[in-house]
Amino acid sequence: MNKITNRQVICEVLMERAAQDKDIVVLCSDSRGSASMTPFTEKFPEQFVEAGIAEQDLVGMAAGLAKCGKKSYAFSPACFLSTRSYEQCKIDCAYSDTNVKLIGISGGISYGALGMSHHSAQDIAALSAIPNMRVYLPSDRHLTRHLINALLEDQKCAYVRTGRNAVEDVYESDEACPFVMNRANVLMEGDDIAIVAAGEMVYPAVKAAELLEESGIHASVTDMYCIKPLDTETLLKVAGNAKAVITVEEHSPFGGLGSMVAQVIGEHCPKTVKCLALPDAPVITGTSQEVFDYYGLNAAGIAQTAKKILG
Repeated sequence: MNKITNRQVICEVLMERAAQDKDIVVLCSDSRGSASMTPFTEKFPEQFVEAGIAEQDLVGMAAGLAKCGKKSYAFSPACFLSTRSYEQCKIDCAYSDTNVKLIGISGGISYGALGMSHHSAQDIAALSAIPNMRVYLPSDRHLTRHLINALLEDQKCAYVRTGRNAVEDVYESDEACPFVMNRANVLMEGDDIAIVAAGEMVYPAVKAAELLEESGIHASVTDMYCIKPLDTETLLKVAGNAKAVITVEEHSPFGGLGSMVAQVIGEHCPKTVKCLALPDAPVITGTSQEVFDYYGLNAAGIAQTAKKILG
C-alpha cells in the first residue's frame, strides 16, 4: 500500500529543481506542515515566504513575485484558496497572465470530520470558469511528479488540487506513467461503458472496471487529470466506442468534470452520461473513504451504476 502523498511528491520535485533554479519560490498560508513543504522551508529559507492566514495576500504576493521573474508556487487548503482568494486568482493570476501555480492542498472532502467549511467541492467549477486558468487533478504520486515537472517548464498560471491522504498507485512507476501535458491517459479499453475519472476517483474507477469485467461488461477507464483544458479528443474517442459514459469526481454535481463531459458528449456524440459526484448538500461526517462508500464513489458503487445504465 502506497504511503507517499501527492503533496510530498510536489515538495520533492520543487526541492530537486530549486537547488539549480533560484527563481523557484514557495509561499504558504500558515500551511507548510499541511502542504508537506517543511523540508523545503528548512533547506531553502531564502526561497520561501510565509503569508500567514491571509489567502488573498498569499496569492497577491505570489503574483507580484511572478511579475518580477519568479516561479511562484502558492500553497493553501483548497477550500480557502478557491474561495477567499478568488478575486486574486481571477485578476492577479489569470487576467494578469502571471506565472503562479496555485496548489490546493487537502482538496475535496479530505478534511473529513471538519465538515462543509473545510470541504472544497466547488473548486473545479470555480477555477475552471476563470479565463486563462488551467485546472489539474493528478491521480497518484507518479502522475503528480510528471505534472509538476511539466508546470515548471511553462510560464502560465494553473490550479492543482491534491488530497490530504496517500492514494493507491494508478501507475506502477514514474516510467510506467505515460505523460503528455494536457492529454488524458486511457488506462483500460472497453466498448460497453466509458468511465472518465479525475484525481482520487481514478483508482476506484479502475477497480470498478475490473469488477465489471468479471460480469462480462467491458469498460474503458480514462484518467482525465487535465480538467481544463479538457482533452476532448480522447474523451470523444472513448465515448464514441461505448454505449454510455460515467464520470466520477470528488466534487459538487454542478460545474465540474461531469458537467464538462456531458457538454462535450451532448454536442458531438449524444448518448447517456451519468455523473457520479458528491451531493448538492453538506456531506456526512467521516473519513474520506467512509464518505466515498456512503455516496457510492467506490469501486462497487461505480460498477453498480454501470450495470443499471446498461440494463
